[in-house]
Amino acid sequence: MSHVKPNREYSRAEYISDAVVHGMGIGSALIAGPVLVTLTAVWIGDPGIITAAVVYTITMLAMWICSALYNLVQREDLIPGLRRLDQSAIYFKIAGTYTPFIALASGSLAFMAGIWATAIAGASVILLSRRKFIWLAILLYLGLGWAGVVLGGPLVSTLSPAAFWLLVAGGLTYSAGVVFNVWGSLPFHNTIWHVFVLAGTSLCYAAIAAEVAVTA
Repeated sequence: MSHVKPNREYSRAEYISDAVVHGMGIGSALIAGPVLVTLTAVWIGDPGIITAAVVYTITMLAMWICSALYNLVQREDLIPGLRRLDQSAIYFKIAGTYTPFIALASGSLAFMAGIWATAIAGASVILLSRRKFIWLAILLYLGLGWAGVVLGGPLVSTLSPAAFWLLVAGGLTYSAGVVFNVWGSLPFHNTIWHVFVLAGTSLCYAAIAAEVAVTA
């Protein structure tokens, strides 16, 4: 996940701790994603909802892989390109998280189209720009992430209490982690930020799983 790099070199311990967190993220996605898809297929069986679970799994795994490449590969010539991939993957992960909820609720296709159009637009700006739009990217991530609360009223109203509060907790966890994302002078700030991301991802995953269980 994109972050503000400090005006100092990361220590070996910081890189190792960050690698551990990314390993946990990738490993969890490789296990939890197929489990969610399988449960969706067995419990619900609807092709559209199964596809939504697959999309979510792919975007979740892509986010962790792109983040690991950017944060752990230490070749200066590759960093700009890897940064763009990392920042772009976050947009798709956010859109991918919305997708199962919209599918489960038989929600508005216009809302889904708007979420994905925003994600594609944001990713395109990042991929095609030569400049570092890190602050703009962070604001857009937060805006897209909380768009469901502001614009997705009908969708939110259909969520089960468990899914709703897990999703809110996930959003708050991501948002709180931004403090450590931008706190570049703090030792291990990058690792702490990614722990928040791992926790937020886990909560959002639990929200989707809870909604699948309720819908079954």
